[in-house]
Amino acid sequence: MWIEVGHFAALTAFVLALTQTGAGVLGGILARPAWVRVGRQAALMVALLLTVASLGLIMSFLQHDFSVRYVAEHASLKLPVFYLATAMWGGHEGSLLLWVWFLAVFSAVAVWRHWSTHPLSMPWLLGLLGAVMVGFLLLVLFLSSPFERLFPAPADGRDLNPMLQDPGMVFHPPFLYLGYVGFSVPYAFAMAALLNGRSGTEWILAMRRWTLFAWAMLTTGIVLGAYWAYYVLGWGGYWAWDPVENASFMPWLTATAFLHSVMVQERRDMFRTWNLFLIITTFSLSLLGTFLVRSGVLSSVHAFANDPGRGVFILIFMAVVLLFSFGVLVFRADHLRSGTPRLDTILCKESAFLFNNMFFMVAALTVLLGTLYPLAMETLAGTKVTVGAPYFNKVFVPIMLGTLALMGMGLVIPWRRATAAALGRMFRWPLLLALLAILPVWLVGVRHPYGIIGASLVVFVLATHTQDLYRGVAARRQRDGRAWPTVLWHLVIRNQRRYGGLVTHLGVLLMVAGFIGSGLFQQERDLVMRPGDVMHMGPWQLTFASMGRAARHNWQANEAVIQADKGRESLTLLPQKRIYDGSSQPMSEAAIHSTWREDLYVVLGDQVADGAWAFRVYLNPLVMWIWWGACVIALGVGLSMLQGRRLRRKQGA
Repeated sequence: MWIEVGHFAALTAFVLALTQTGAGVLGGILARPAWVRVGRQAALMVALLLTVASLGLIMSFLQHDFSVRYVAEHASLKLPVFYLATAMWGGHEGSLLLWVWFLAVFSAVAVWRHWSTHPLSMPWLLGLLGAVMVGFLLLVLFLSSPFERLFPAPADGRDLNPMLQDPGMVFHPPFLYLGYVGFSVPYAFAMAALLNGRSGTEWILAMRRWTLFAWAMLTTGIVLGAYWAYYVLGWGGYWAWDPVENASFMPWLTATAFLHSVMVQERRDMFRTWNLFLIITTFSLSLLGTFLVRSGVLSSVHAFANDPGRGVFILIFMAVVLLFSFGVLVFRADHLRSGTPRLDTILCKESAFLFNNMFFMVAALTVLLGTLYPLAMETLAGTKVTVGAPYFNKVFVPIMLGTLALMGMGLVIPWRRATAAALGRMFRWPLLLALLAILPVWLVGVRHPYGIIGASLVVFVLATHTQDLYRGVAARRQRDGRAWPTVLWHLVIRNQRRYGGLVTHLGVLLMVAGFIGSGLFQQERDLVMRPGDVMHMGPWQLTFASMGRAARHNWQANEAVIQADKGRESLTLLPQKRIYDGSSQPMSEAAIHSTWREDLYVVLGDQVADGAWAFRVYLNPLVMWIWWGACVIALGVGLSMLQGRRLRRKQGA
């Protein structure tokens, strides 16, 4: 019964989404406030109904209702409750329902939150978000429905894909979708500003926290995906430039560019057209990511979610959004350019942000070309081409090093104009420290130019940020005479956005250090061992003690017992090779001992002879810094988001 309740709720939501779109747009064009209010009520009801629809599907999973085709294909009687409750996004149909559910909730929150503050934008906001919802509900209800019945119903289901039976993969898709869908609200505000001719700073203030939220969610989703790949796939790495990984990375790059350039529009009223272009591009790339993951045109470890036939609908939908959005932008270009200030000089913060944006856009274009080029070659020439890590590392890494340098400069360069002498005083000590850092980096064994330059730039950025913070605290302490901790606290509280950004940059530096350490100093060994054999990896001595069996819920496994010793430290690692019920594909479960300095990573392979087993052992330095860096970034974004109300009060005054 739950599935019928959910299906009926989704159908009703579709009708109300059409009402939201029509009433919103016509109410705005014909100046009928009552119609716009109807659109608002429809938006709130759509969110409620799609919540019921999603709960109906989740309840069907929890009740093992295998008469529902989607449940039968993605669950079993032995599947743990935790994975039953989250199996909704284990396949194509449920993932799309999750997408549109998030969109409906975000639309309702945006309408409720900005109804009185942005009345002129509201009709277009209702219309645009409603139109996107209509498009995805068409897909969910008529082309990719999770509500279909299955007759006769099987006694048990096929079970959830084993790769998805991991906590990392449970949380990874929802966070990615929160990011993708979260950009729809800034996109709608931007389009509303274009359509009603009010492209000043009003839409910027409305969508700043939405963009930060979406960016933080997308960042978390990407990092969780990397974490899952590291712990589950058993290849010793966390990022492989997989096409589906790239699909989530591209909107992240353009959104990062937007978060920087939008500050120039707030402060100097510059980059109006560019900011609108960036947010439209970011939302378009989010749709492209959905298309690439859900259409089946790409081969990747995410192939479990493929659906080639229905991808055509998403492609057409995306083309309509692109033509409409960029068409309106081009049509309004002359209006946007009028009265826009120009750069006073190349030596200013505005130009630093401009170059920052250029680097991010070139990086996004690089990833886009590397992702789509194999598709184009296969379609046009019938040739299979693979673009892998060597291409991305050669092209992408230098671009990111340039971005890192600008991160250090952009924070401290003044607005409008700076003199060469002032820049010399600002960067004298950071540059000296960056140069001095080369010696210890060389002494610890770094020889790769990218590693040396990257480590030196990390020191440079850290020095500029520390110097900026020190000067701010020292100036206020001299003026107020308070203690250092008190001055620091008040400095941060009075400008949470600026220092939230500083904390976010600190998180990025931690991640860069982790990338350098794990990328340049990873050690790897493949070997065959029998019980009692001993091997060495760095400072560790590993003894293959025995081979046993393990079982739980819906899987059985061969489990190796590895005794690892380093000086006085001793521990036991238990790598597994699992076979899940209903699947013949074995899954590796790596055993990982993580510290701040290094990860000891052991993967159990196949049995190669009587009593002999294949192993792959890695020593990955500084991987923990990547996860810590992500946490620090989340802290910085949270601090930045606290400043929104203060900015609005300031503008209102």
